[in-house]
Amino acid sequence: MGMQRLSIYNPFNAPVYHEDTVDSTMEVSRVLARSGEPHGTVIAADFQNAGRGRLKERAWHTEKGENLAFTILLRFPRIELIPPALSLRTGLAVSFAIEDFAPTLAGSVLIKWPNDVLIGTPANKTTAAKAAGILVEADGGNVHIGIGVNVAQKQFPESLRDKATSVSIAAGREITSGERYALLEKILVRLHAEIGGHAGNWCERIEARLYQKGQRVCFAEGPADSGKTVTGILFGIGPGGEFLLIPDNGAKTASFTTGEIRLM
Repeated sequence: MGMQRLSIYNPFNAPVYHEDTVDSTMEVSRVLARSGEPHGTVIAADFQNAGRGRLKERAWHTEKGENLAFTILLRFPRIELIPPALSLRTGLAVSFAIEDFAPTLAGSVLIKWPNDVLIGTPANKTTAAKAAGILVEADGGNVHIGIGVNVAQKQFPESLRDKATSVSIAAGREITSGERYALLEKILVRLHAEIGGHAGNWCERIEARLYQKGQRVCFAEGPADSGKTVTGILFGIGPGGEFLLIPDNGAKTASFTTGEIRLM
């Protein structure tokens, strides 16, 4: 089966394409960009042979037909017009959309810096499992935002059972394969609002659901293999989406643009 067009609402006023299996929706999005498809074009797939996360060695594990895997193409006239902190703001949109889709999860969907969405419990914002991952790559003024959401998946490989969850598991209800596209529609609506001209205070809204905010964390700075770590209190995020940490040594707040939280 080749590429088809889904009949779902896209506030970007652009097509939403679907393929059964692709190597990577990110790569298909690049092809669509070269062929002149407009700002807001989406390519979704039931399965990716080579889906990946922020780090190339981290594959995105998904069961065919149970989850959402898609990339949205955004076009900007100039690089400097690309909105700041796109990964975090996409995470905010996905968080809101999951709560729109499954209202019982309101208050329990969290953002882990820089590009994950977790689901925990409203009473505990320090324990949660990954439900979605985001990958943002720019090519000049073109930006490709790859999003993977565990929607209907019921079980995970043993190595991921304590680290991953799905909307179905967290909400405690069956979700059909077709319902994935209702969630996709809600994500597009929220994303359109979050990166539009009226999405003020995004930094505060992200911090309100920032995983481990106010907690002592170990942060691995820079590339994954740098071996540099620093511990301290997660203070929040900066105006460009930077990770702000108050180090244990009492020094002034440190700001990072790359890295990730490590389990203590």
